[in-house]
Order: sequence, then structure tokens, then C-alpha cells
Amino acid sequence: MVIGLCGKSGSGKSTIAKLIVETKSNAFHYDIDKIGYQVMEIPEVQNEAIKCFGEQIVTNGQIDRKKLAEMVFNSIDEMNKLAGITWKHMMKVLDAVINDNKDKIVILDWILLSKTKYFDMCDLKILVDMPLEIRRQRAMKRDNITSSDFDLREKASITYDNSKFDMVVKCNDINEVRKMVKKI
Repeated sequence: MVIGLCGKSGSGKSTIAKLIVETKSNAFHYDIDKIGYQVMEIPEVQNEAIKCFGEQIVTNGQIDRKKLAEMVFNSIDEMNKLAGITWKHMMKVLDAVINDNKDKIVILDWILLSKTKYFDMCDLKILVDMPLEIRRQRAMKRDNITSSDFDLREKASITYDNSKFDMVVKCNDINEVRKMVKKI
């Protein structure tokens, strides 16, 4: 089984994934953002990113993710350029994760999941839809970012069509979320 978790930054996707893993012994959580971080370590990807975005994204010989984020979160076009560089590599990793875990419940957690082929592969699609201020506070605390940094993320975020999801979680009450997870 593949479960897709979507939601904007700070919505609680990872919290729900952890609760599912706690209640289902054969569940495996994969945060797709982490794949993006991994592929940025590939020299070919780094070279392409520098060619596309310029030397200003490099600090001490390494891609500075914060500088790159400031560029791409300000523009959908820039975000799409980065996706064009990283996505083919990310798909290889995702395909392997899904193929290597066919005997498990694979939870794919990503803000952009609904824009990919993997969304259609999901047996259960969950949207986590929390109010902006709750998400802002969570993301600021979790990622040690400023309100302005969060606003940049929000600016580059996508809009979801609730009708494409099997479940929409709008509750900030952890006990209610636990009840929902038990139903899965």
C-alpha cells in the first residue's frame, strides 16, 4: 500500500506519518524533501544548479541551500528550474524505495506529491490542511526560520484541490488525528 501525504509547510504531514508508523508495524515513512537534499550532493546536479543559478549559490565550495532557497522560493519559474535539475534523480530514488518496500505500507510525504506521477500510485491520498498561522509557528520553530523566511515558502507553495484526496485533515487536536490514523 502507498499512502500519499500532502500539505503545505508546517501542516503536520510528518507528524501524521509518524503516528501511522507507530500504529502499523509494517509502515515506512519517506520524506521526499530529504531525497531532494540527497540529490543536491551529486556532482552533476551541483554543476547544473551552479550553471543555472550562478556562483552566488555557492559558499565555501558547496551549494548553500539557504541561498538557493531564497532564489527558488521567490519564483515559481525558478522553482521549476530547480525541479528540472533534480527531479530525474529524485525519481530514480523514489522508484527504488517503492520497489524495495512492496511488502510494506509506504508513506510518501511531500508538499508537491500531487503534481507527480507518484500521486496516482497512492492507494490512499491524505491532505493535511492547517490554518496559516498554525503552520507558520510550527515551521518557524521546527526549521529555526523567521516569519519572512516562512512567507517566502508560502509564496512558492501550491494550491490543492480537496476533491483529489480521500481524506482531508483539518484538525489540530492530536487525539482526533490519532483516531483518524486508527481508521487507516
